[in-house]
Amino acid sequence: MTSAPVPASVAALRSDHQAGQSLVLGMVLMGAAIVALIHFFQLGQVVAARSKQTHALDAAAYSGALVQARALNLLALINRTQVGHQVAMAHLVTLASWASFGATEALQFARGNPPAYLIGMLFGPEHGAAYASAALAAGMDALARDDGALAQAFLAHDALVQGSLRVAGRQVADSVVDARRAMMEAVLEASYAGAPAFFTPGDGGAPALHIEEDGWPSYLQTHAGLSLRPFVLQAAAHYGFLKPRNHTQRNPWVVDARCPSRRHELRRRGATELDAQGLWQSIDTQSHHALRSNRWIGCYFREYAMGWGWVPTQAQARLAEPHVAQPPENFAQQDFWRWVQEHTDWNIASGSGNPMANSHAVAAGVRWQGGGLPPYLDTRQGGPDAVGFVAILKRTGPQSLRIRTRSAAQAFFDRPEPRPDGRIETANLFRHYWQARLSADLLPAED
Repeated sequence: MTSAPVPASVAALRSDHQAGQSLVLGMVLMGAAIVALIHFFQLGQVVAARSKQTHALDAAAYSGALVQARALNLLALINRTQVGHQVAMAHLVTLASWASFGATEALQFARGNPPAYLIGMLFGPEHGAAYASAALAAGMDALARDDGALAQAFLAHDALVQGSLRVAGRQVADSVVDARRAMMEAVLEASYAGAPAFFTPGDGGAPALHIEEDGWPSYLQTHAGLSLRPFVLQAAAHYGFLKPRNHTQRNPWVVDARCPSRRHELRRRGATELDAQGLWQSIDTQSHHALRSNRWIGCYFREYAMGWGWVPTQAQARLAEPHVAQPPENFAQQDFWRWVQEHTDWNIASGSGNPMANSHAVAAGVRWQGGGLPPYLDTRQGGPDAVGFVAILKRTGPQSLRIRTRSAAQAFFDRPEPRPDGRIETANLFRHYWQARLSADLLPAED
């Protein structure tokens, strides 16, 4: 069978009904595209806001670590300044003992006890001339008195190390947390200029910026002053003026057949010491030891003290060298050797010191007052070579979404070049080698 042909009027009607269906579909697709574009635009805004927030927080965290590094470097400089003041105090104490030594030697020269010609004859003209030149030092012991110029300069140094420097170090350490936050907030404010709502409270009333895993509060430790002693001694060892001042000149002549190998001796002794309590003291002495002999004790040295000066920096300080507290003015009433046997345990047969001059130095009563080595701040023993923190920033972004980002930074110790001795130097507050860096290692893996 064959179908009948469709009338032209019916075909035209069907064509009119189908016209516009593609337009509807196109409008639907266009609407969906617009929604997608809006979604992707919004998503792009969120991504851009998060990226900007991440960069801003990284800059703030780095700035916070830089505050820590600068504080650690400042503490290192304060500790080095403490050591420098101690070296200066050692020089002042030494100058004082030299001044006392010169003044007393001037008195002995004037008294002729012993006479200068005898020193020159026995030990050479240069020693005689040096003894005679002590006359120029007469009265210099006024510098060494506790109210003298040297003592006052010593007290000024002591006031700095016990007061200003010590307090400054503690204030620097205590102010880091607040200074770090202020710096980070300033950086964030600069990054978000024109956004006054940046520091609106976060969830639960917490601030928008806060710190986690902060290592600063437990990173530093106050060390006892005596722990500073090795550093001070190491620094003082560079100065020849503070080194031992020991010299013995022996007369070449045979004096007594009973002891043909022994000679008259001129002993110069001197030392600047930082004792076990962290207190400076300095002593300078010189004595002529005349070789004598008798039938009771054989050969021995009769000491003639020529000059002395001892300056401790505490009233209770003790001199370690052999001495007595109250030596006799002279030995007109009793022989020297017999007095030594009855009142001391000195070895006058083969000794090497100046015990009689030491005794006069102690009896002179020159005693300064000092506080000793001050406590100081350093890293904890065995602690890490870096101190860091994690910063968290919460901020309302596009579409009122809460954007939360994290960053971590630390101050770390790093020498600019290896040590000359090849040893590894751990983090410390005596070298100002502290720097700042971002540290992804402090962040959880998902961040």
